[in-house]
Amino acid sequence: MSFSMYQASVPAYGQMLKTLSHILKKAEEHCEAKKIDPSVLVNARLYPDMAPLTRQIQIATDQVKGGLARLSGTEPPSWPDEEKTFADLQARVKKAQDYLAGIKKEQIDGAEDRDVTLKIGGNDMTFKGQQFLVNFSLPNFYFHVVTAYDILRHNGVEIGKRDFIGGL
Repeated sequence: MSFSMYQASVPAYGQMLKTLSHILKKAEEHCEAKKIDPSVLVNARLYPDMAPLTRQIQIATDQVKGGLARLSGTEPPSWPDEEKTFADLQARVKKAQDYLAGIKKEQIDGAEDRDVTLKIGGNDMTFKGQQFLVNFSLPNFYFHVVTAYDILRHNGVEIGKRDFIGGL
């Protein structure tokens, strides 16, 4: 039995989008319980030269729409990066979940050998579909989801591994 591109992408993105929604909810509840201005966490960073929580969520959701659009040979939708609140971030995650729900197996399966070209640092980089998914899109997606988790955990939000892994 083979493992399809759809199986390798859509469930993984979907699980972690649920994780993002869950940890954002817990962060908002943490702010309410501890009387913390939510903008403190929304703008929090792990280190001064790293992107804040808002940007981590934006990039993670961009990986979903960009990754799947490129694999399906379509143009990724354009979403402005204007999120400033937990509600805005939840809406961004929901938009990615809705996009994901519209992806059909037929659009992704068979994309293993499709050429995917990205502009990175002003240079074109071309991958085959499987290489793009496994070595570029999913690692980038997980990096930004983990960083969002780490920002919240570092700032005292009571989340743990089960919150990250979610309901398997």
